[in-house]
Amino acid sequence: MIDALQEPVPQLEVCPSINVSFQLSGTQLPADHGYLVYSAISRSTSSLHGIDWLAIELISGLPSGRGLIALSERDATLRLRIPADHYRDVLPLAGKRLDIGGHQIRLGLPVARSLDPAPSLYARVVTIKKFTDADPFMDAVKRKLDSFGVKGRIELPRDEQKRYRRRIVKIHGKSVVGFSVAVHDLNDEDSLLLQAGAVKLIAPENGSIEWQSIFSRRAMGCGIFNPILKTGAPEE
Repeated sequence: MIDALQEPVPQLEVCPSINVSFQLSGTQLPADHGYLVYSAISRSTSSLHGIDWLAIELISGLPSGRGLIALSERDATLRLRIPADHYRDVLPLAGKRLDIGGHQIRLGLPVARSLDPAPSLYARVVTIKKFTDADPFMDAVKRKLDSFGVKGRIELPRDEQKRYRRRIVKIHGKSVVGFSVAVHDLNDEDSLLLQAGAVKLIAPENGSIEWQSIFSRRAMGCGIFNPILKTGAPEE
């Protein structure tokens, strides 16, 4: 017999997610720009501040010295990972000028595309609070995936010197330690869930919605997984 005092369990819903790409114009950015980009977007479009479903990928560029990256004149892109039914919420970003740590960029029109499942995924940086050493960090990643029912083989990739790709990112002026993470042998369902990065929790008593992320700081460029191409390089 079910205990009448037992709290109702929230309904978990995995929502279809999409990539939304804004071509951008600019010359250079700080290499560590995840928090700066999120702050600039929050200032320009206040409705996106503190939104749990929003993930903002780091912008690709070439090292340019003094902690900067140079942006491609043709292919520089800002990519968001969002639930498909929130597409209209990011449209106001089109045409915005953003100040990223004193460097100016301007966003073009958005292009949306669906996510494709892949057996191997890669994230440039994943952070888990209080886990800064490789072995305990890997165990913590496994527990995170287990809690969402995602089954896969976890790898912490290494650089050319056989060192783990340990990352340090600045968030609110504080240094946060993370690692690059790859997950292999995923089925299609788990691959799409890990790429989506968050699930919707619906309260049974009143229908209120809360988003729960697999990994934290997704709006600041962390915990965002992309397919690894057959060449062995992650899709950028």
